[in-house]
Amino acid sequence: MASHDDQDDLKPSLTPGYKPTAVKTTEEYAKMDAEDESLARWKASLGIVPGVNAGDTSLPKVTVLTLELVSPTLPPGKKLAFDILDTARLADTKKNPIIIKEGVEYNVRITFKVNHSIISGVRYIQIVKRAGLKVDKLEQMLGSYGPHPQGEAYAKNFDPEESPSGVLARSGSYNVRSRVVDDDGEVYADWEWSFKLAKEW
Repeated sequence: MASHDDQDDLKPSLTPGYKPTAVKTTEEYAKMDAEDESLARWKASLGIVPGVNAGDTSLPKVTVLTLELVSPTLPPGKKLAFDILDTARLADTKKNPIIIKEGVEYNVRITFKVNHSIISGVRYIQIVKRAGLKVDKLEQMLGSYGPHPQGEAYAKNFDPEESPSGVLARSGSYNVRSRVVDDDGEVYADWEWSFKLAKEW
């Protein structure tokens, strides 16, 4: 169960002056400012085209598919990715944490599908704890997207970071709470996983 502090940490940072607007359908967005040619091209690049089916509205707006740790130091053929929908694998990381090499540059990559509607101001928030104490917080903007015309997934690479190093950093495991949420506070995904730092991948 998340503590009250966790819930506050997992809320997106407020954007000054941002006020949520009324929710519109993809068709309504497609018809807005239809005479603006450059805006129409931009909307088409997001899959917002008049008369195109917006997708299955029984699904959530966003389905988060995978979380991956990418590093140029990973051995050839090694991939650190897991399926967010595979709850058994996520739960297994508590007993068998993912191994991350100490002192290397890496970045987080997330893949997701937009099922219908337009999403905006979507962020990935990650709280890292060790022995119950918060040691790091990452908040990265995914951006704004419409349903992909071919139903394909989007991938977002976040800014590179460096993993901690040293004997103290390598002792014990780290517990992570990840969330994908928008500026309006709508949560699209919320999961937990664990990792350990080691001298090698």
